[in-house]
Amino acid sequence: MSDEGSTYKIGGWRAHYTLIICSLLYMVNYMDRQVLAAVLEPMRLDLGLTDTQVGLLQTVFLLSIAFFSLPVAFLIDRWSRRKAIAVMAIFWSAFTYVTGLARGFVGVLVPRMLVGIGEAGFSSGGTALLSAAYSPASRGKVMGVFNLVIPVGIAIGFLLGGSLSAQFGWRSAFFVFAIPGIILGILAWFMKDYKTVTHVDVTGKQAGFLKTTSMLFKISTLKYLYIGFGIRNIMNFSVLTWMSAYLMRAQGVPVNVAGKLSAIIFLMAIFGAVIGGWLSDTWQKKNRRARMLLPAIADSLAAVVLIVATTMNLQGTGYIVMCFWGVMVMVGTPALNAVTQDVVSTAFKGTSFGMAVLCMYVFGGGWGPILVGKISDMLGGGAYGLQQAFYVVAIAGFVATVIFLIGARSYEADMDKVKGDSLEAEA
Repeated sequence: MSDEGSTYKIGGWRAHYTLIICSLLYMVNYMDRQVLAAVLEPMRLDLGLTDTQVGLLQTVFLLSIAFFSLPVAFLIDRWSRRKAIAVMAIFWSAFTYVTGLARGFVGVLVPRMLVGIGEAGFSSGGTALLSAAYSPASRGKVMGVFNLVIPVGIAIGFLLGGSLSAQFGWRSAFFVFAIPGIILGILAWFMKDYKTVTHVDVTGKQAGFLKTTSMLFKISTLKYLYIGFGIRNIMNFSVLTWMSAYLMRAQGVPVNVAGKLSAIIFLMAIFGAVIGGWLSDTWQKKNRRARMLLPAIADSLAAVVLIVATTMNLQGTGYIVMCFWGVMVMVGTPALNAVTQDVVSTAFKGTSFGMAVLCMYVFGGGWGPILVGKISDMLGGGAYGLQQAFYVVAIAGFVATVIFLIGARSYEADMDKVKGDSLEAEA
């Protein structure tokens, strides 16, 4: 038992500072991700790339996040969350700048892969810090705030990226987007952190990487959450990558207009994050399985909406319907993020979410963009090829629903196993 002086105090201005810095970095994180989608068509034409190559760029980027997210999260749990976040932000921002110097396919591929490596552990460290900084009862709302900046970052990526591309060329977007991450990376060094906890097994030995990761999959709720997390993002990341290009092809609009239309769709996810965070906490008080049931409902609705909107080529009413997709796709995210923290002890908070990030890409999300590109090329490209590919990836939403419903059955029992876990302040 820790003495009172070393107890990690939740709330207060330092917690709010952490929330602000982490949220702004998450916004920049998604700005740097979406800038490629915003300038996709002019970049593709300038460098002479095929749809398959463009899809591969995004898939390699996402998989680089996937494969490094877990080992980086494991190291973060054993070093320092705030220091790691500071270093990562500066690293990924530097290679965002380098991407703008590309002269061919490989010139984009390599720095984008390094951006992915830099971003790999951020969400794990940020989620662990924020879940510790506030009370468990408000965890859904905090995750809602943390996640509502995702659509803001996506929207800025589309709007500013498309505008810069139209006025100064596609390369300029990467140069400009590198700046805020470096500034915020410096500020991140001063965030509130908790004392690193070492997990030991029954023999008194520190749990290694493989043993720690295998232990996560022994938690039934997490096992189904991880699988469902990956499958739901086949749909989500495919739409994020190809939306601007689809609008340009289907409606014949220039890159900056497509960026604005895409930005509006993804800005609607702000409402999804707020609604999802509120429902996550409110419904959870009445039903202790709510944080697993909510994403199940939301993902099915998102899949239906995507099919309907795409059938209408996102024109007129179809575009309005697609804006509703932007809301529904985010409703379940705060709840899922909270669950990764609800069922693990202090020693595994970062690693738990790191595994979610790994599975988010490896079990589906990372393959969505290249799948859409491949289907589009097979069907002759154009708006029709992307439309048919969107129909295929929408199926993932229904599959994820079933998996989350199964995982909900063990959620209560898994939460009860880690009741009473405490934190100490960082020295």
